Amino acid sequence: MKLHVINTGFFKLDGGAMFGVVPKTIWQKLNPADENNMSNWAMRCLLVQDGHKLILIDTGIGNKQDERFFSHYYLHGDDTLEKSIQKAGFSVEDITDVIHTHLHFDHCGGAIRYNEDRTQLAPAFPNATYWSNKEHWESATKPNVRERASFLKENILPMQESGKLKFIDKRSPFANIELLVVDGHTEHQMIPFIKYKNKTIVFAADLLPSVGHIPLPYIMAYDTRPLITMQEKADFLNRAADEKLILFLEHDPVNECCTVARTERGIRLDKTFPLSEVLV
Repeated sequence: MKLHVINTGFFKLDGGAMFGVVPKTIWQKLNPADENNMSNWAMRCLLVQDGHKLILIDTGIGNKQDERFFSHYYLHGDDTLEKSIQKAGFSVEDITDVIHTHLHFDHCGGAIRYNEDRTQLAPAFPNATYWSNKEHWESATKPNVRERASFLKENILPMQESGKLKFIDKRSPFANIELLVVDGHTEHQMIPFIKYKNKTIVFAADLLPSVGHIPLPYIMAYDTRPLITMQEKADFLNRAADEKLILFLEHDPVNECCTVARTERGIRLDKTFPLSEVLV
């Protein structure tokens, strides 16, 4: 097995929304805000090369929305999904499978693209199977009022219309990837646990967006069920400390990976490091 970090660029979100009830005087030390109260975040995906499978986990925000949409999110950086895949030595045609942890636009926007004259939407990975689950698909295609702005039909419906969408039931279709289902952030978010040599690398997605979200009360205002998130995160962090899991951080603007440890004050950050240190 080989793993490749796929950087798709940075964007900005309201700092208060990202840290929920935590006061700005505290969270701005973790991720400083600009003059518009916006904090910087990564959209970091992961490519898993396992035998004949080339599995992409999440796809970033994409580039097909209009200027008005992107003006709210201040996209920046030189990395793109396709460029990063090419840097890893592959093309979009090589991808065999795409796992979406969930279908909020910053996690799945790159999965669908326009044709050259922008008249038709089609899968960005023409040879890939796209994976979700029935419960999350139902909530994404019939969204509640709170999440409606995060579930964009142009990102989602073409997956099914193309015939490339499959649903994961209870068992993962991948030999070396297990999936933990959590419901606090959104309905049936899937958290991949990747068995790499003698280690387990967890693609933490929006269960743990950054190292700044390790303390239990630090929960995004975007989460639909924050009290459930708090319990899910507590269980997850306890497991991460006990099993020495390596946490791959999708949104942390600085740190690719971290570990956590038990302290007198509860579970706290242990170490941060790039994924390349794990792959040696």
